[in-house]
Amino acid sequence: MTQTPSPASEPPRQPRRRGLRGLGRDAAVASICGFVVAMMVGASYAAVPFYNWFCRTTGFNGTTQVATSVPSPSSSLERKIAVRFDSNVSGGLPWKFEPEKTEIEVRIGEVVTAYYTVTNQSARRTTGLAAYNVAPLTVGAYFQKINCFCFTEQQLAPGEKREMAVVFYVDPALMADDDNKNINSITLSYTFYPVRDADVKPLAAGETDTRKGNL
Repeated sequence: MTQTPSPASEPPRQPRRRGLRGLGRDAAVASICGFVVAMMVGASYAAVPFYNWFCRTTGFNGTTQVATSVPSPSSSLERKIAVRFDSNVSGGLPWKFEPEKTEIEVRIGEVVTAYYTVTNQSARRTTGLAAYNVAPLTVGAYFQKINCFCFTEQQLAPGEKREMAVVFYVDPALMADDDNKNINSITLSYTFYPVRDADVKPLAAGETDTRKGNL
């Protein structure tokens, strides 16, 4: 009769040792994971400037374009289009902001100057920066700004009122776009937001603040 050896008589088992290949494979996997995480973090930081560049380049989401040159008078068309002006102020900025005219009619390709006024209604110096877009959103690629107060921060002294200009034209290329050529009006909208950490240039003693809006 065969006897089953008791557990006590079995030789002790040796613990498994991980080879160098296993350790190398784990290190490679960890390195790849770290690289992927770093790429994802970098992509998240790059997304905002890339999105802004994309909007400026394509006019996506109603972002207007910055003109690199002034069109010749002969490039303007007889076709006219209404341009409406909208103004808004974000919370935290004690400003009154409004267009001189709420709507004007312009010839396509004609260089036009429109004016806004802004008043600092507080007893302290405040700074704002305007965000902007146009509607319909698909027209952003054809609304060309030559100059605008929205390109730089605006700093107002207590109670200061300022007139600010925007110089623009509607690109005649709009008429070659089948999806937009029948549009009869464009709305240009601005919203001023407060700038918390503005660079304030102190005035010399007895000096009068004569700074005006950027035209």
